[in-house]
Amino acid sequence: MTRARRAAVAASGSWIDPDDGVRTPAGEVHAWSPGANQTLCGLALSRSGLLRFPHVAWPDVQPHSGGSADRVRRVCPRCAAAMGRRGGGRPWTRTDPRP
Repeated sequence: MTRARRAAVAASGSWIDPDDGVRTPAGEVHAWSPGANQTLCGLALSRSGLLRFPHVAWPDVQPHSGGSADRVRRVCPRCAAAMGRRGGGRPWTRTDPRP
């Protein structure tokens, strides 16, 4: 799996923002490289029933961003790891290296 620098969003649902009338992701979101038929975690878009949002960037659906994340319920942890975010917010360090 290669790390994508610019990823769009694929989501399990959508809703239309009443303020600006733009279709935004809802439900579970995944990172998706436009032009590919699968998410970064390996889910096939068509078989999973995921909707594509090429106009929404991956950082905009993160819960702390507040951008298009109003109705996002879950961010795929495997896609988040592929985009460079680790769980817990701590960088990985080796504490007891083997000789």
